[in-house]
Amino acid sequence: MLTIQSNPRRVCSGLTRRNLLQIGGAGLFGLSLENVLAAEEASVTLPHARAKSVLFLFLFGGPSQLETFDMKPDAPSELRGPFKSVASRTPDLRICEHLGRSAAISDKYCVVRTMTHPHNDHNACHYIQTGHAWTRTAANGSDVNARETDWPAMGSVVEYVSQHHRADAARGLPDYVYLPNRLGHLQGYDRTGQYAGWLGSAYNALATDIRKRDSNDNPFFRDCDDSELDFRIKGLVGPEAIALDRLQGRQSLLEQYDAARRRVDAAPLFRAQDQLKARAAELVMSDQIRQALDIRKESAALRDRYGRHLFGQSTLMGRRMVEAGSRFVTVLWDAPDGYSWDSHRSSQHLEKHLVPGFDQAFSALLGDLEDRGLLDETLVVAVGEMGRTPKANNVWGRGHWSYCFPCVLAGAGIRGGVAYGESDKEAAWPKDRPVSPEDLAATIFWALGIDPEIRLPDRSGRPVQIVENGRPLAELFG
Repeated sequence: MLTIQSNPRRVCSGLTRRNLLQIGGAGLFGLSLENVLAAEEASVTLPHARAKSVLFLFLFGGPSQLETFDMKPDAPSELRGPFKSVASRTPDLRICEHLGRSAAISDKYCVVRTMTHPHNDHNACHYIQTGHAWTRTAANGSDVNARETDWPAMGSVVEYVSQHHRADAARGLPDYVYLPNRLGHLQGYDRTGQYAGWLGSAYNALATDIRKRDSNDNPFFRDCDDSELDFRIKGLVGPEAIALDRLQGRQSLLEQYDAARRRVDAAPLFRAQDQLKARAAELVMSDQIRQALDIRKESAALRDRYGRHLFGQSTLMGRRMVEAGSRFVTVLWDAPDGYSWDSHRSSQHLEKHLVPGFDQAFSALLGDLEDRGLLDETLVVAVGEMGRTPKANNVWGRGHWSYCFPCVLAGAGIRGGVAYGESDKEAAWPKDRPVSPEDLAATIFWALGIDPEIRLPDRSGRPVQIVENGRPLAELFG
Protein backbone atom coordinates (compact mmCIF):
# COMPACT_ATOMS: atom_id res chain seq x y z
CA MET A 1 0.00 0.00 0.00
CA LEU A 2 1.26 3.46 -0.88
CA THR A 3 0.54 6.44 1.32
CA ILE A 4 1.49 10.04 1.02
CA GLN A 5 3.61 11.26 3.90
CA SER A 6 2.82 14.80 4.79
CA ASN A 7 5.60 15.43 7.27
CA PRO A 8 8.50 13.14 8.28
CA ARG A 9 8.69 14.30 11.84
CA ARG A 10 7.08 12.20 14.57
CA VAL A 11 4.73 14.14 16.81
CA CYS A 12 4.90 12.71 20.33
CA SER A 13 2.26 14.73 22.13
CA GLY A 14 -0.35 17.08 20.75
CA LEU A 15 0.15 19.85 18.22
CA THR A 16 2.43 22.82 18.54
CA ARG A 17 1.66 26.06 16.78
CA ARG A 18 4.40 25.37 14.30
CA ASN A 19 3.08 21.83 13.77
CA LEU A 20 -0.34 23.15 13.06
CA LEU A 21 0.90 25.44 10.33
CA GLN A 22 3.10 22.77 8.79
CA ILE A 23 1.00 19.66 9.42
CA GLY A 24 -2.51 20.85 10.10
CA GLY A 25 -2.52 23.74 7.69
CA ALA A 26 -1.09 22.05 4.64
CA GLY A 27 0.50 18.84 5.77
CA LEU A 28 -0.79 17.23 2.62
CA PHE A 29 1.94 19.07 0.78
CA GLY A 30 4.67 19.27 3.40
CA LEU A 31 4.65 23.08 3.32
CA SER A 32 3.08 25.80 5.39
CA LEU A 33 0.09 27.79 4.23
CA GLU A 34 1.76 30.95 5.42
CA ASN A 35 4.60 30.37 2.99
CA VAL A 36 2.22 29.47 0.18
CA LEU A 37 0.38 32.72 0.68
CA ALA A 38 3.61 34.65 0.82
CA ALA A 39 4.65 33.08 -2.46
CA GLU A 40 1.44 34.23 -4.07
CA GLU A 41 2.40 37.81 -3.29
CA ALA A 42 5.96 37.48 -4.56
CA SER A 43 6.75 39.15 -7.84
CA VAL A 44 10.32 37.94 -8.35
CA THR A 45 10.69 36.00 -11.61
CA LEU A 46 13.28 33.37 -12.38
CA PRO A 47 15.74 33.83 -15.22
CA HIS A 48 15.38 31.88 -18.45
CA ALA A 49 15.53 28.15 -17.83
CA ARG A 50 16.50 25.22 -20.03
CA ALA A 51 14.21 22.94 -18.02
CA LYS A 52 10.78 23.41 -16.50
CA SER A 53 11.31 20.36 -14.33
CA VAL A 54 13.75 17.66 -13.26
CA LEU A 55 13.15 13.91 -13.01
CA PHE A 56 15.90 12.66 -10.71
CA LEU A 57 16.25 8.87 -10.92
CA PHE A 58 18.23 7.99 -7.82
CA LEU A 59 19.74 4.48 -7.91
CA PHE A 60 20.64 4.11 -4.26
CA GLY A 61 23.37 1.66 -3.35
CA GLY A 62 25.88 2.42 -6.07
CA PRO A 63 25.43 0.91 -9.56
CA SER A 64 28.58 -0.64 -10.95
CA GLN A 65 30.14 1.40 -13.73
CA LEU A 66 31.61 -1.81 -15.13
CA GLU A 67 28.19 -3.46 -15.45
CA THR A 68 26.37 -0.43 -16.89
CA PHE A 69 27.78 2.57 -18.80
CA ASP A 70 31.57 2.29 -18.54
CA MET A 71 32.47 -1.22 -19.52
CA LYS A 72 36.04 -2.25 -20.20
CA PRO A 73 35.84 -5.22 -22.58
CA ASP A 74 39.63 -5.35 -23.00
CA ALA A 75 40.39 -5.38 -19.26
CA PRO A 76 41.52 -8.56 -17.45
CA SER A 77 38.71 -10.98 -16.57
CA GLU A 78 38.84 -10.17 -12.84
CA LEU A 79 37.97 -6.57 -13.74
CA ARG A 80 35.65 -6.60 -16.72
CA GLY A 81 32.91 -8.70 -15.14
CA PRO A 82 30.65 -11.48 -16.45
CA PHE A 83 28.60 -9.40 -18.91
CA LYS A 84 29.35 -8.61 -22.53
CA SER A 85 29.37 -5.08 -23.89
CA VAL A 86 27.32 -3.91 -26.85
CA ALA A 87 27.71 -0.96 -29.17
CA SER A 88 25.42 2.00 -28.66
CA ARG A 89 24.45 4.82 -31.01
CA THR A 90 27.09 6.96 -29.29
CA PRO A 91 30.58 6.77 -30.81
CA ASP A 92 33.08 4.93 -28.62
CA LEU A 93 30.46 4.12 -25.97
CA ARG A 94 29.94 0.44 -25.28
CA ILE A 95 27.46 -0.41 -22.58
CA CYS A 96 26.16 -3.52 -20.87
CA GLU A 97 24.37 -6.14 -22.95
CA HIS A 98 21.45 -5.92 -20.51
CA LEU A 99 20.97 -2.26 -21.44
CA GLY A 100 19.85 -3.08 -24.98
CA ARG A 101 16.92 -0.65 -25.05
CA SER A 102 19.11 2.17 -23.76
CA ALA A 103 21.85 1.35 -26.27
CA ALA A 104 19.34 1.78 -29.11
CA ILE A 105 18.45 5.34 -27.99
CA SER A 106 21.83 6.59 -26.72
CA ASP A 107 21.56 9.46 -29.19
CA LYS A 108 18.98 10.92 -26.78
CA TYR A 109 21.21 11.10 -23.69
CA CYS A 110 24.69 11.97 -22.46
CA VAL A 111 26.77 9.70 -20.23
CA VAL A 112 29.08 11.46 -17.79
CA ARG A 113 31.63 8.75 -17.00
CA THR A 114 33.70 10.71 -14.49
CA MET A 115 31.57 11.50 -11.46
CA THR A 116 33.90 11.44 -8.47
CA HIS A 117 34.08 12.23 -4.75
CA PRO A 118 36.02 10.91 -1.73
CA HIS A 119 33.10 9.89 0.53
CA ASN A 120 33.14 6.15 -0.02
CA ASP A 121 29.99 5.03 1.81
CA HIS A 122 26.22 5.22 1.45
CA ASN A 123 25.98 8.47 3.40
CA ALA A 124 27.14 9.99 0.14
CA CYS A 125 23.42 9.94 -0.67
CA HIS A 126 23.45 13.30 1.13
CA TYR A 127 26.21 14.55 -1.16
CA ILE A 128 24.47 13.51 -4.38
CA GLN A 129 21.05 14.87 -3.41
CA THR A 130 22.28 18.18 -1.97
CA GLY A 131 25.61 18.98 -3.65
CA HIS A 132 27.24 19.23 -0.21
CA ALA A 133 29.44 16.68 1.53
CA TRP A 134 28.07 15.20 4.75
CA THR A 135 30.52 15.87 7.54
CA ARG A 136 28.97 13.48 10.06
CA THR A 137 30.24 10.46 8.16
CA ALA A 138 33.72 10.59 9.62
CA ALA A 139 32.43 10.86 13.16
CA ASN A 140 30.01 7.94 13.03
CA GLY A 141 29.58 5.87 9.90
CA SER A 142 26.45 4.21 11.27
CA ASP A 143 24.71 7.55 11.84
CA VAL A 144 22.65 7.50 8.65
CA ASN A 145 19.40 9.20 9.63
CA ALA A 146 18.46 12.72 8.65
CA ARG A 147 18.68 15.67 11.01
CA GLU A 148 17.27 19.18 10.85
CA THR A 149 20.84 20.49 10.65
CA ASP A 150 21.56 18.66 7.37
CA TRP A 151 21.93 20.52 4.11
CA PRO A 152 18.68 20.86 2.15
CA ALA A 153 18.00 18.58 -0.79
CA MET A 154 18.08 20.12 -4.24
CA GLY A 155 14.35 19.52 -4.46
CA SER A 156 13.80 21.45 -1.24
CA VAL A 157 15.76 24.39 -2.65
CA VAL A 158 13.53 24.29 -5.72
CA GLU A 159 10.45 24.20 -3.48
CA TYR A 160 11.73 27.20 -1.50
CA VAL A 161 12.50 29.24 -4.60
CA SER A 162 9.14 28.37 -6.11
CA GLN A 163 7.22 29.36 -3.01
CA HIS A 164 8.98 32.70 -2.71
CA HIS A 165 9.72 33.69 -6.28
CA ARG A 166 6.98 32.42 -8.55
CA ALA A 167 3.87 34.27 -9.45
CA ASP A 168 2.07 30.96 -9.92
CA ALA A 169 3.10 29.55 -6.54
CA ALA A 170 -0.57 29.14 -5.63
CA ARG A 171 -0.86 25.76 -7.32
CA GLY A 172 -2.44 22.44 -6.49
CA LEU A 173 0.82 20.49 -6.47
CA PRO A 174 4.08 20.95 -4.59
CA ASP A 175 7.24 21.31 -6.62
CA TYR A 176 9.25 18.70 -4.70
CA VAL A 177 7.97 15.12 -4.84
CA TYR A 178 9.63 11.89 -3.65
CA LEU A 179 8.54 8.51 -5.05
CA PRO A 180 7.79 5.69 -4.25
CA ASN A 181 9.09 5.80 -0.66
CA ARG A 182 11.39 7.79 1.56
CA LEU A 183 15.02 6.74 1.19
CA GLY A 184 15.78 3.99 3.68
CA HIS A 185 12.24 3.43 4.94
CA LEU A 186 12.09 -0.12 3.59
CA GLN A 187 15.16 -0.90 5.73
CA GLY A 188 13.98 0.96 8.80
CA TYR A 189 16.14 4.04 8.18
CA ASP A 190 15.35 7.68 7.46
CA ARG A 191 18.44 8.49 5.44
CA THR A 192 19.98 11.90 5.17
CA GLY A 193 19.92 14.08 2.06
CA GLN A 194 16.26 13.84 1.06
CA TYR A 195 14.82 16.52 3.37
CA ALA A 196 14.89 20.30 3.63
CA GLY A 197 17.24 20.19 6.65
CA TRP A 198 18.09 23.65 7.99
CA LEU A 199 15.92 25.28 5.34
CA GLY A 200 12.89 24.14 7.35
CA SER A 201 10.37 21.32 7.08
CA ALA A 202 7.96 23.56 5.18
CA TYR A 203 10.08 22.68 2.13
CA ASN A 204 10.11 18.90 2.50
CA ALA A 205 8.84 16.83 -0.39
CA LEU A 206 5.43 15.37 -0.83
CA ALA A 207 6.40 11.74 -0.38
CA THR A 208 4.71 8.42 -0.89
CA ASP A 209 5.35 5.26 1.07
CA ILE A 210 5.15 1.56 0.22
CA ARG A 211 5.13 -1.43 2.53
CA LYS A 212 6.80 -4.73 1.75
CA ARG A 213 4.70 -7.90 1.74
CA ASP A 214 7.09 -9.42 4.26
CA SER A 215 10.62 -8.99 5.59
CA ASN A 216 12.14 -10.76 2.58
CA ASP A 217 10.11 -8.98 -0.08
CA ASN A 218 11.63 -6.73 -2.72
CA PRO A 219 8.93 -4.96 -4.78
CA PHE A 220 11.60 -3.63 -7.14
CA PHE A 221 12.28 -7.21 -8.22
CA ARG A 222 8.69 -8.25 -9.00
CA ASP A 223 5.50 -7.00 -10.56
CA CYS A 224 3.25 -4.96 -8.28
CA ASP A 225 -0.53 -5.16 -8.50
CA ASP A 226 -2.88 -2.21 -8.26
CA SER A 227 -3.82 -3.01 -4.68
CA GLU A 228 -0.24 -2.19 -3.73
CA LEU A 229 -0.29 0.94 -5.87
CA ASP A 230 -3.41 2.24 -4.12
CA PHE A 231 -2.16 5.70 -3.28
CA ARG A 232 -3.44 7.01 0.01
CA ILE A 233 -3.15 10.40 1.58
CA LYS A 234 -2.20 10.71 5.22
CA GLY A 235 -4.65 13.06 6.86
CA LEU A 236 -4.00 16.72 7.34
CA VAL A 237 -3.78 16.45 11.10
CA GLY A 238 -3.53 12.80 11.99
CA PRO A 239 -1.90 9.50 11.05
CA GLU A 240 -5.00 8.02 9.42
CA ALA A 241 -4.81 7.34 5.71
CA ILE A 242 -7.53 8.59 3.39
CA ALA A 243 -8.00 6.71 0.14
CA LEU A 244 -8.14 8.71 -3.05
CA ASP A 245 -11.61 7.39 -3.77
CA ARG A 246 -12.82 9.04 -0.58
CA LEU A 247 -11.52 12.46 -1.46
CA GLN A 248 -14.85 13.29 -3.04
CA GLY A 249 -15.92 13.90 0.54
CA ARG A 250 -12.99 16.20 1.24
CA GLN A 251 -15.05 18.68 3.25
CA SER A 252 -14.49 16.38 6.23
CA LEU A 253 -10.79 17.19 6.02
CA LEU A 254 -11.56 20.84 6.49
CA GLU A 255 -13.55 19.92 9.56
CA GLN A 256 -10.46 18.05 10.86
CA TYR A 257 -8.41 21.15 10.18
CA ASP A 258 -10.80 23.34 12.17
CA ALA A 259 -10.95 20.88 15.06
CA ALA A 260 -7.17 20.75 15.31
CA ARG A 261 -6.87 24.52 15.13
CA ARG A 262 -9.20 24.83 18.12
CA ARG A 263 -6.81 22.67 20.16
CA VAL A 264 -4.25 25.43 20.38
CA ASP A 265 -4.29 29.06 21.27
CA ALA A 266 -4.68 30.30 17.75
CA ALA A 267 -5.35 33.98 18.37
CA PRO A 268 -1.76 35.23 17.91
CA LEU A 269 -0.89 32.59 15.37
CA PHE A 270 -3.16 33.23 12.44
CA ARG A 271 -2.68 36.79 11.29
CA ALA A 272 -5.02 36.15 8.37
CA GLN A 273 -7.30 33.34 9.48
CA ASP A 274 -9.92 33.74 6.81
CA GLN A 275 -7.35 33.91 4.04
CA LEU A 276 -5.49 30.90 5.39
CA LYS A 277 -8.67 28.86 5.69
CA ALA A 278 -9.69 29.80 2.17
CA ARG A 279 -6.32 28.73 0.80
CA ALA A 280 -6.45 25.48 2.81
CA ALA A 281 -9.85 24.75 1.33
CA GLU A 282 -8.55 25.48 -2.17
CA LEU A 283 -5.63 23.09 -1.74
CA VAL A 284 -7.61 20.28 -0.17
CA MET A 285 -10.53 20.50 -2.56
CA SER A 286 -8.33 20.46 -5.65
CA ASP A 287 -8.54 17.36 -7.82
CA GLN A 288 -5.03 17.91 -9.15
CA ILE A 289 -3.25 15.63 -6.71
CA ARG A 290 -5.94 12.98 -6.88
CA GLN A 291 -5.76 12.89 -10.66
CA ALA A 292 -1.96 12.94 -10.86
CA LEU A 293 -1.50 10.08 -8.38
CA ASP A 294 -4.03 7.75 -9.99
CA ILE A 295 -1.77 5.57 -12.10
CA ARG A 296 -4.78 3.54 -13.22
CA LYS A 297 -5.52 6.32 -15.68
CA GLU A 298 -2.58 5.18 -17.80
CA SER A 299 -3.12 2.50 -20.45
CA ALA A 300 -2.14 -1.07 -19.68
CA ALA A 301 0.21 -1.02 -22.68
CA LEU A 302 2.13 2.01 -21.40
CA ARG A 303 2.35 0.57 -17.90
CA ASP A 304 3.73 -2.64 -19.36
CA ARG A 305 6.23 -0.61 -21.36
CA TYR A 306 7.64 0.95 -18.16
CA GLY A 307 7.60 -2.40 -16.35
CA ARG A 308 5.17 -3.45 -13.64
CA HIS A 309 7.94 -3.57 -11.02
CA LEU A 310 7.99 -0.78 -8.48
CA PHE A 311 10.71 1.27 -10.18
CA GLY A 312 8.93 1.14 -13.52
CA GLN A 313 5.56 2.19 -12.09
CA SER A 314 7.20 4.87 -9.94
CA THR A 315 9.02 6.27 -12.97
CA LEU A 316 5.71 6.46 -14.79
CA MET A 317 4.24 8.19 -11.75
CA GLY A 318 7.17 10.62 -11.85
CA ARG A 319 6.27 11.49 -15.43
CA ARG A 320 2.68 12.09 -14.34
CA MET A 321 3.79 14.45 -11.56
CA VAL A 322 6.04 16.40 -13.94
CA GLU A 323 3.24 16.63 -16.48
CA ALA A 324 0.93 17.91 -13.75
CA GLY A 325 3.38 20.69 -12.88
CA SER A 326 5.84 19.54 -10.20
CA ARG A 327 9.36 20.88 -10.83
CA PHE A 328 11.61 18.39 -9.02
CA VAL A 329 10.58 14.75 -8.78
CA THR A 330 12.88 12.15 -7.28
CA VAL A 331 12.19 8.55 -8.27
CA LEU A 332 14.08 6.20 -5.99
CA TRP A 333 15.36 2.68 -6.52
CA ASP A 334 15.78 1.75 -2.87
CA ALA A 335 17.43 -1.23 -1.17
CA PRO A 336 14.65 -3.14 0.63
CA ASP A 337 16.95 -6.10 1.26
CA GLY A 338 20.00 -4.09 2.21
CA TYR A 339 21.72 -4.84 -1.09
CA SER A 340 20.11 -4.29 -4.50
CA TRP A 341 22.46 -1.84 -6.31
CA ASP A 342 24.81 -2.28 -3.35
CA SER A 343 25.99 -5.42 -5.11
CA HIS A 344 28.58 -6.95 -2.77
CA ARG A 345 27.31 -10.42 -3.64
CA SER A 346 27.28 -12.05 -7.10
CA SER A 347 25.97 -10.53 -10.29
CA GLN A 348 22.67 -12.43 -10.48
CA HIS A 349 20.51 -9.54 -9.29
CA LEU A 350 22.26 -7.21 -11.71
CA GLU A 351 21.51 -9.59 -14.57
CA LYS A 352 17.95 -10.56 -13.65
CA HIS A 353 16.49 -7.41 -12.10
CA LEU A 354 18.62 -4.30 -11.63
CA VAL A 355 20.13 -3.54 -15.03
CA PRO A 356 17.20 -4.75 -17.17
CA GLY A 357 14.69 -3.09 -14.80
CA PHE A 358 16.45 0.24 -15.14
CA ASP A 359 16.85 -0.25 -18.88
CA GLN A 360 13.13 -0.84 -19.31
CA ALA A 361 11.95 2.11 -17.22
CA PHE A 362 14.57 4.59 -18.45
CA SER A 363 14.04 3.89 -22.13
CA ALA A 364 10.26 4.00 -21.68
CA LEU A 365 10.52 7.31 -19.86
CA LEU A 366 12.53 9.04 -22.59
CA GLY A 367 10.21 7.75 -25.29
CA ASP A 368 7.11 8.71 -23.32
CA LEU A 369 8.38 12.21 -22.58
CA GLU A 370 9.25 12.69 -26.24
CA ASP A 371 5.87 11.43 -27.41
CA ARG A 372 4.17 13.95 -25.09
CA GLY A 373 6.36 16.86 -26.11
CA LEU A 374 7.88 17.02 -22.64
CA LEU A 375 11.46 15.87 -23.25
CA ASP A 376 12.68 19.29 -24.36
CA GLU A 377 11.54 20.83 -21.08
CA THR A 378 12.34 18.01 -18.65
CA LEU A 379 15.87 17.29 -17.43
CA VAL A 380 16.26 13.58 -16.66
CA VAL A 381 19.14 12.63 -14.36
CA ALA A 382 20.01 9.01 -13.47
CA VAL A 383 22.75 8.46 -10.91
CA GLY A 384 23.73 6.61 -7.74
CA GLU A 385 25.72 7.88 -4.79
CA MET A 386 28.86 6.00 -5.93
CA GLY A 387 30.14 3.18 -8.14
CA ARG A 388 31.77 -0.17 -7.41
CA THR A 389 35.32 -1.42 -7.04
CA PRO A 390 37.09 -2.24 -10.32
CA LYS A 391 38.23 -5.60 -8.97
CA ALA A 392 35.48 -8.05 -8.15
CA ASN A 393 35.47 -10.26 -5.07
CA ASN A 394 35.40 -14.06 -5.04
CA VAL A 395 31.57 -14.21 -5.37
CA TRP A 396 31.52 -11.74 -8.26
CA GLY A 397 30.33 -8.83 -6.22
CA ARG A 398 32.01 -5.47 -5.92
CA GLY A 399 32.66 -3.15 -2.98
CA HIS A 400 32.09 0.59 -2.60
CA TRP A 401 33.93 2.90 -4.98
CA SER A 402 33.11 6.60 -5.10
CA TYR A 403 36.15 7.71 -7.08
CA CYS A 404 34.72 7.13 -10.56
CA PHE A 405 31.14 6.36 -11.54
CA PRO A 406 28.62 7.35 -14.25
CA CYS A 407 25.70 9.74 -14.42
CA VAL A 408 23.22 9.81 -17.30
CA LEU A 409 21.47 13.03 -18.38
CA ALA A 410 18.81 13.60 -21.01
CA GLY A 411 16.25 16.17 -22.11
CA ALA A 412 16.09 19.94 -21.64
CA GLY A 413 18.58 20.54 -24.44
CA ILE A 414 21.16 17.94 -23.34
CA ARG A 415 23.27 16.96 -26.34
CA GLY A 416 22.52 13.30 -26.97
CA GLY A 417 25.01 10.76 -28.22
CA VAL A 418 27.78 12.19 -26.06
CA ALA A 419 30.16 10.46 -23.64
CA TYR A 420 31.55 13.16 -21.36
CA GLY A 421 34.87 12.42 -19.71
CA GLU A 422 36.92 9.26 -19.83
CA SER A 423 37.95 6.93 -17.04
CA ASP A 424 41.24 5.07 -16.88
CA LYS A 425 41.64 1.54 -18.20
CA GLU A 426 40.13 0.02 -15.05
CA ALA A 427 37.24 2.50 -14.66
CA ALA A 428 38.82 3.38 -11.33
CA TRP A 429 39.73 7.06 -11.73
CA PRO A 430 38.80 9.90 -14.08
CA LYS A 431 41.33 10.24 -16.87
CA ASP A 432 40.03 13.68 -17.74
CA ARG A 433 37.15 16.06 -16.97
CA PRO A 434 36.24 14.94 -13.43
CA VAL A 435 32.74 15.94 -12.30
CA SER A 436 31.95 16.51 -8.63
CA PRO A 437 28.52 16.37 -6.92
CA GLU A 438 28.83 20.16 -6.64
CA ASP A 439 29.16 20.36 -10.42
CA LEU A 440 26.11 18.14 -10.88
CA ALA A 441 24.03 20.23 -8.48
CA ALA A 442 25.15 23.46 -10.15
CA THR A 443 24.20 22.00 -13.54
CA ILE A 444 20.73 21.01 -12.33
CA PHE A 445 20.03 24.40 -10.75
CA TRP A 446 21.39 26.22 -13.80
CA ALA A 447 19.16 24.15 -16.10
CA LEU A 448 16.15 25.10 -13.98
CA GLY A 449 17.01 28.76 -14.22
CA ILE A 450 18.18 28.99 -10.61
CA ASP A 451 21.51 30.70 -10.09
CA PRO A 452 23.74 28.18 -8.24
CA GLU A 453 25.29 31.12 -6.37
CA ILE A 454 22.07 32.44 -4.87
CA ARG A 455 21.95 32.59 -1.09
CA LEU A 456 19.12 31.34 1.07
CA PRO A 457 18.59 32.03 4.77
CA ASP A 458 19.53 29.32 7.25
CA ARG A 459 17.73 28.85 10.59
CA SER A 460 19.44 31.88 12.04
CA GLY A 461 18.66 34.02 8.99
CA ARG A 462 22.25 33.96 7.74
CA PRO A 463 22.49 33.91 3.92
CA VAL A 464 24.09 30.69 2.67
CA GLN A 465 25.13 29.96 -0.91
CA ILE A 466 23.25 26.91 -2.19
CA VAL A 467 26.21 25.48 -4.15
CA GLU A 468 29.84 26.09 -3.30
CA ASN A 469 32.66 25.40 -5.76
CA GLY A 470 30.37 23.90 -8.35
CA ARG A 471 30.51 24.63 -12.08
CA PRO A 472 27.47 24.19 -14.33
CA LEU A 473 28.33 21.87 -17.21
CA ALA A 474 26.84 24.18 -19.79
CA GLU A 475 28.78 22.39 -22.53
CA LEU A 476 26.46 19.39 -22.15
CA PHE A 477 23.61 21.44 -23.57
CA GLY A 478 23.13 22.20 -27.23
